[in-house]
Amino acid sequence: MSVSRLRRQITWEAACLLYRRQESEYLRAKLKAARRVHKGWVKPADLPSNAEIRDEVQALARLYEGRQRTQNLQDMRLEALRMMRLLRPFKPRLIGSVLTGHVRQGSDIDLHLFSNSIEAVALVLQEEGCVLDLERKRVHQRGQTRVFTHLHVRGRFPFEMTIYAADQAHYVSKSSITGKPMERASIAELEQLLKQDYEGLELEQELADLNDQLDPYQVFEALLLPLENVQQSRQHHPEGDALYHSLQVFDLACDELPYDEEFLLAALLHDVGKGIDRADHVAVALDALQGLITDRTSWLIEYHMVAHQVLDGTIGKRAHRRLRESENYEELMLLARCDRDGRQTGVEASELEEALDYLRDLSETFGE
Repeated sequence: MSVSRLRRQITWEAACLLYRRQESEYLRAKLKAARRVHKGWVKPADLPSNAEIRDEVQALARLYEGRQRTQNLQDMRLEALRMMRLLRPFKPRLIGSVLTGHVRQGSDIDLHLFSNSIEAVALVLQEEGCVLDLERKRVHQRGQTRVFTHLHVRGRFPFEMTIYAADQAHYVSKSSITGKPMERASIAELEQLLKQDYEGLELEQELADLNDQLDPYQVFEALLLPLENVQQSRQHHPEGDALYHSLQVFDLACDELPYDEEFLLAALLHDVGKGIDRADHVAVALDALQGLITDRTSWLIEYHMVAHQVLDGTIGKRAHRRLRESENYEELMLLARCDRDGRQTGVEASELEEALDYLRDLSETFGE
């Protein structure tokens, strides 16, 4: 195999690994790709550069995501600006794919922040209602070990915020892709970029609209988390708490209708009312979810307990006939079976974050 052909094949294979999120680091992706393409040893000089792989990833993004990718980039840049204004005291800088335009489905918005207090940054985010996770990542480079502090913020678009000491605000790192000084933008520079790249964009109005939007997934998470403390009757729910049950039901629903977002939401959210008022959990759930779910999802949740009467043979004929008149009857019965079967002890279930991320991805991929 010629060197040029080998290099092209490794580039494509590595790009596929990165695009499909099977790998997150360029070096690991190219080494794994080299092993797949060429069983023998590959000279380092024959491996593609990070820039070559990045360009191939973008080609895949254009192929699979089309116009949605262009709209996502604009939306992500606006979301980045909104967040940067919120974090203005920490001298935020936008870096990475959202700045350069090399986004693909699932890309993070990457920010650098400068503060001697992680708690101060976290407090601002928490007061805004953000759901966040702290990560300290140890990295070995050029014989040195460094520990990077990241805050991961979940939302419509996920953020990864790297926090540096306050006196490092003027230090510019090198890009792992180009080897050149890393591109980054301040608040003013991002505002200028948006005005240049999107002619006619009403920037302040767009940001005002963003501030008015309620992220439904943050509400879903807030309603689901208390279910971990809701212990149910061992007779009917030997599996234990209501969150574990809900995640089992969600996994079973994914096995049946993996691309039906409305059905999957009903499976995950059907018991959220138990964290508020267990005596009337269906009505309470519908009230809490009003305006955040579709009529179809609402109907599935509203009648999921009635569907159990169908399974048990205890429902009246007229009530059953009315239920069967709905075009969503088959999915309702499927939900009831998932609800009944999602009561196993000791089985492995998705984490809540995984379930919400799956639904977000569905919404972004197939949503209008």
